[in-house]
Amino acid sequence: MLTTLRAWLPVAMLAVAAFVYNTSEFLPVGLLPDIAEGLNESTSFTGLVITGYAWVVAIASLPLAIATAKLERRKLLLSLMGIFAVAHLVMPWVTSFMTLLAARVMVALAHAVFWSIMFPLAARMSPKGQTAKGVASVMAGTVLATVFGVPIGTKLGHWFGWQEAFAIVGGAAVISGLLIAMVLPESPSRKAGSLASLPVILKRPALRQLYFIAAVAMLGNFTVYSYVSPIVTEAAGGSLETVVTLLLVFGLSGFIGTIVNTRLLEANTSLAVVLPLSFLTLAFLFFLPTASLPWIHWPLIVLWGASLTGLMMALNNLVLAAGHDAADISSSMLSGIINVGIGGGAFLGSILSSAWSFASLPYAGAILAGGPLLMTLLIWKTTGAAILPYDHEESVRDHGQPLDLESGRAAKTE
Repeated sequence: MLTTLRAWLPVAMLAVAAFVYNTSEFLPVGLLPDIAEGLNESTSFTGLVITGYAWVVAIASLPLAIATAKLERRKLLLSLMGIFAVAHLVMPWVTSFMTLLAARVMVALAHAVFWSIMFPLAARMSPKGQTAKGVASVMAGTVLATVFGVPIGTKLGHWFGWQEAFAIVGGAAVISGLLIAMVLPESPSRKAGSLASLPVILKRPALRQLYFIAAVAMLGNFTVYSYVSPIVTEAAGGSLETVVTLLLVFGLSGFIGTIVNTRLLEANTSLAVVLPLSFLTLAFLFFLPTASLPWIHWPLIVLWGASLTGLMMALNNLVLAAGHDAADISSSMLSGIINVGIGGGAFLGSILSSAWSFASLPYAGAILAGGPLLMTLLIWKTTGAAILPYDHEESVRDHGQPLDLESGRAAKTE
């Protein structure tokens, strides 16, 4: 038992780091009205800080992944935690939108490298044959961030001020870095990929499809999630306490998505993608019509949280499998593309809410999430699997075969 716990300790500390990073990334969502008031800006305009952050990550992910491809992973990760901590600890001195944006850009640059190495590193640190569980453990860290990190950070921001909430996250990053230094072994770069890997992996139909799903689905999700506070308070007539409760329920629901999709990936990769996309679309479509019907509305929030985490779980695992020979580059592409969706969603939400109202955003999210759903269903109908072939010779078919994430092929069963 003790040996098993010790074997999983490095992965657990990576999950802690993921918790800290994701708390920071989405904390502006819960504190957006507070930040806007503190900076004397409109909520729609202040939401552009989410856009700026995400687009820096999107632009920087691939170049920085290539630039750091040969660096030893433990030292690189500790450096990233240090940069992240400093950028948060200076928040009490932020007094304008531009200084806030500058601090968030600093965090975004660290974020760009962090998520390009995190899932490949978790896969390497996992006990043999436990790759999917290792990735799921890091996903659990991101879920805990939405369950506890963002709601608690939002509450701390309401009590003490939004700047202090970010500074506390910086302190958590220092602790996380110390824990990683204690338990993570040296990790030389391995199968990280290079600039020469790009033409090869981009020829793979599965990767192109997975990247498209990530971009459009995240665009839809963050058109809604980036403005969930004003959507709830202005469009649905809720209170700030309702926002905190929603974020808590949303986050807790992520555990459902992680558990269910870990099992689905071992049995039916098509359902592991199609079900989250279906539930995500339904949750957005009926978000406002059910706002006065709590017995329907709150189950929809559960579906939303579970579906988003389940989809992210599926995308990260499938990208690692399809790009297993250039894992860091493939993951950096996914991280960058997801952040195109995050930034685009925040930007689109700002435009739509200014032109119409915050009430228009859930419907825009439903339309966008429905796009990759229809595409994936059509592919499933015409090819027999919702995910296209990894290359021109092979495909991951379902037929009850579990997914071998280490080789990038469907595992054969007797």
